[in-house]
Amino acid sequence: MIKFIQLGDIYPEIKVMYYKKSSYEQLLAEYCHHEGAIALLKQFRPYLEMLPSMRRPEASMVTIPLPVIKIWGKKPNSETTYLGGEKTAIQLPCDLAIVLCDPEWQVKMDGEIFIFIHRPEENFSDLLGRWRQTQVLLEQDYEWIMPHGQQHIYSETTDRLYPLFVILPETPQHICRGLQGANLPFVISLITEQEEEDQAILIPEY
Repeated sequence: MIKFIQLGDIYPEIKVMYYKKSSYEQLLAEYCHHEGAIALLKQFRPYLEMLPSMRRPEASMVTIPLPVIKIWGKKPNSETTYLGGEKTAIQLPCDLAIVLCDPEWQVKMDGEIFIFIHRPEENFSDLLGRWRQTQVLLEQDYEWIMPHGQQHIYSETTDRLYPLFVILPETPQHICRGLQGANLPFVISLITEQEEEDQAILIPEY
């Protein structure tokens, strides 16, 4: 049985004023950078160990905020249904995609990590639904629209999709419990006025 750990049990000195700094926009901006993305993966070591090179982690990943993919040979008929037609670009409902690549050859490796940050006023069903929509969309044949400077990296389809949820200290407890029940990995982001870094308070097995 998984025991849910109260935030106050670990950090009783935390004040509400600290929570305001752990906003969705701040975290999204931080994870756009390699340093922020690597710091996030350090909180969940199974994903950190997926990097092709631990000595050159910044060259082993491409971070894509609010990512866009191209669906091959199909066009949208509804939010998650596609009919035959031309190649179509579509934005994924995740907040950040981390594409692994070989630091020497600069070719895409198998396996992709998808970050879902709890958004303000987002319910558990909405948060979980964004991951389910991502799974459905990536069942198609697709390719990434890579950031400027990485367009040369061949972005082939993979079936190894790995989610990671980032929740805030003010996130309702039922969302944490729901992620635990769904056996989905998550970390609790904590940025205080003393230490502007994320800390993993509770990470379930995955």
